[in-house]
Amino acid sequence: MAVSLGWMVTGAAMAQVPPRPDAAEIKLALKKLEVLASAMYVAAHPDDENTRLIAWLANGRLADTAYLSMTRGDGGQNLIGPEIGDLLGIIRSQELLAARRIDGGHQYFTRAKDFGFSKSPQETLRIWNKDEVLSDAVRIFREFQPDVVITRFPAGDRQTHGHHTASALLAGEAFTAAADPKRYPDQLDHLTPWSVRRMLWNTSPWFYDNKDDFKPESMVKIDVGQYSPLLGESYPELAARSRSMHRSQGFGSSGTRGEVFEYLEPVAGDPVATAGGEAGADLFAGIDTTWARLPGGRKVGEILARATRTFDAENPSAVVPTLLEARRAIRALPVSRWAIVKLVDIDQVIAACLGLYLEAAAENVSAVPGDTIKINLEAANRSPVAVLLKRVTVAAAGSDVAWDQALNSRESFKKTIEVALPAGLTDSQPYWLRERGTIGMFKVADTALIGRPENPPALAVAFDLLVDGTPFTIERPVVHKWTDDVRGEQYRPFEVIPAVAVQIADGVLIFAEAAAREVAVNLRAGRAGVEGTLALEAPAGWTTTPSSQPFKIADKDGAATLKFAVRPPDVASTGAASTGTLRAVAESGGRKYQRGVIHIEHEHIPTQIDMPPAEARVVRLALQRKGQTIGYLQGAGDQVPAGLREVGFTVVELTVDDLTADVLKRYDAVILGVRAYNTLERIRFQQPALFDYAKAGGTVIVQYNTSQDMRVEAPAPFPLTISRDRVTEENAEVRFLAPDHPVLNVPNKITAADFDGWVQERGLYFANKWDDAFKPVLSCNDAGEPPRDGGLLVAKYGDGWFVYTGYSFFRQFPAGVPGAYRLFANLIALGN
Repeated sequence: MAVSLGWMVTGAAMAQVPPRPDAAEIKLALKKLEVLASAMYVAAHPDDENTRLIAWLANGRLADTAYLSMTRGDGGQNLIGPEIGDLLGIIRSQELLAARRIDGGHQYFTRAKDFGFSKSPQETLRIWNKDEVLSDAVRIFREFQPDVVITRFPAGDRQTHGHHTASALLAGEAFTAAADPKRYPDQLDHLTPWSVRRMLWNTSPWFYDNKDDFKPESMVKIDVGQYSPLLGESYPELAARSRSMHRSQGFGSSGTRGEVFEYLEPVAGDPVATAGGEAGADLFAGIDTTWARLPGGRKVGEILARATRTFDAENPSAVVPTLLEARRAIRALPVSRWAIVKLVDIDQVIAACLGLYLEAAAENVSAVPGDTIKINLEAANRSPVAVLLKRVTVAAAGSDVAWDQALNSRESFKKTIEVALPAGLTDSQPYWLRERGTIGMFKVADTALIGRPENPPALAVAFDLLVDGTPFTIERPVVHKWTDDVRGEQYRPFEVIPAVAVQIADGVLIFAEAAAREVAVNLRAGRAGVEGTLALEAPAGWTTTPSSQPFKIADKDGAATLKFAVRPPDVASTGAASTGTLRAVAESGGRKYQRGVIHIEHEHIPTQIDMPPAEARVVRLALQRKGQTIGYLQGAGDQVPAGLREVGFTVVELTVDDLTADVLKRYDAVILGVRAYNTLERIRFQQPALFDYAKAGGTVIVQYNTSQDMRVEAPAPFPLTISRDRVTEENAEVRFLAPDHPVLNVPNKITAADFDGWVQERGLYFANKWDDAFKPVLSCNDAGEPPRDGGLLVAKYGDGWFVYTGYSFFRQFPAGVPGAYRLFANLIALGN
């Protein structure tokens, strides 16, 4: 059986910091070597997983545990910055990996996109391309070979988010299809059919409208609240640290102590005794989870049990000869998934027992294919066991350096090698973003990458060793390492980047007049001495001057900005017809470069890179403005201020401390960013100043908030109730409830065409109850649902205006949706 499983340890091994496990962690790993059990948790998004159950499975039951998330969460909101869409998907993928590094699980994804809230699994499966996502799930089942599959959501009538229900439906179909050699036979050139033994639904009273329908006596009941002396905490405490990695979603959690029960309802496969509602049933009942499940494996289990018994926390290396004996016995077994996985695991344990430190750090953080780089190698053996470093190999670069260097505890071995990168080396763009997909699916040409949580390392170094005479190989990713004056030793991924990164300075360019305007294009050199020409490719009816320009950048990481005059068509149109795409193309050394480089930096995840197309949305927009100076109070973070500046407003970003009468009176309107009432702790104290500003003649615009975690008692000066109502169909008909209202007429006449081209949704968290002082202006709804009239509410308040809107301007502005700009300009114009 051919299996590619080395990457399955990415939950831990792909972290940039070299592993330094302590004796308790080694003891836990030794115990886990004795257990051949596997479980896969399945849900729809990052943060859907039950980290308590995963932590218990991986560290208490000692099962090989994984989480399959159907999507990367790119359609959600972001509480830690302005990144949305693809950039948010990168962040949330890394948050899941950070969580798995804590709770001990592995991480998988399908190619499905989080295209936003979906109200039915039927819609979800249609947009996702059900067959492709199912094939991914089957592939992952066949690779990981779980004994038990657990779904977070039910496949029946208790539907929540359409993605949630779809994830359970797909898990159910994959349960059957993975075992059928007639299903997805193209996978069987390197995989084999796999029969999952049982599938269960991880339920709770929350899923039942009638709590009496929740019947724990017919379910498997597990106490996951146990305390682990080796971990020094309970599994819920561990899980809380894991879940708190989902910072972009605001899921900081506190651990609990004492009994915590999880309930699992059998769905398919072999039955499992439920113990009549009492805790203690075994998810793996009837499944041999010892080495005896493998032909010839019983001997391995006996050796590993001896290693666990004789392990000395104060002398870990004393157990290495026993582990090497077990390793030889595993290698003698027939090839199987378990043999491969346990060989990877035992090698990590042996390295830990030796106190083996292996590191490969590039002197520069990035390089261009074809460049020669320096890699600083360090190897240290902190044990009395004989370890010889035989050679170091960088396979991707065809580099192979032989040594016969004894490693000992008195000093570390350090060498610097030079490596020439192949001209065809794949760059560091996240693999699922290399090609354009559809609204519901990422496009991945290399099927070997499907399921992976992230790229393989750009470069990896294999250290070939002799450990007590036994050949032994440990691989480490090439990283970049430096010492920060404040934070000390720091690591980040080594990156392969283009020779020239190209980015149009503004992602959306709004032309409210026919006159040409200056457009800046930023260039950054991936290596020294880059030169060539840069051109702009404009859509039909648009012109650029000059047609191209030369550039020359002397230094690596040096930058240049070239400016072009871009002129739009003379006549403005409305809706999607007014938009187009401007593209920048650099030519250097006979190659074309059409992508930029963006870095995503948050302290809880490694620095990430994205290489988006060098494009900008251009819009010839018929737009009038009333009012000029805007005060903007960011909440969770959005790009609305940039959009307002783009159409000519002066935007000053405020803090909560700026919400005073003297400051607010300077502005023609004051706007609260998305979820400001949810995220700004001290806003409750300053909210009266906002109301007073409106009452005195100002305009206050509040964008969507959720009803949970409100930091204020009320979102408006009049009664208003925020619901979970939303309209997810971005092309849903929008009806004008107050056609004569100034919001629809001044200074821009709003028509149905202004709602063409909206992306992902119309809006979210609409109000469902409001005071008569509010005037509902617009109405829309998803198919089959009642009208949702609470998406745009406008109230006269004293001499001014107060607006609550759930329409998703924060998504439309970065997408360059013309009508969103025109409608928002009318909101600003109310008091001007």
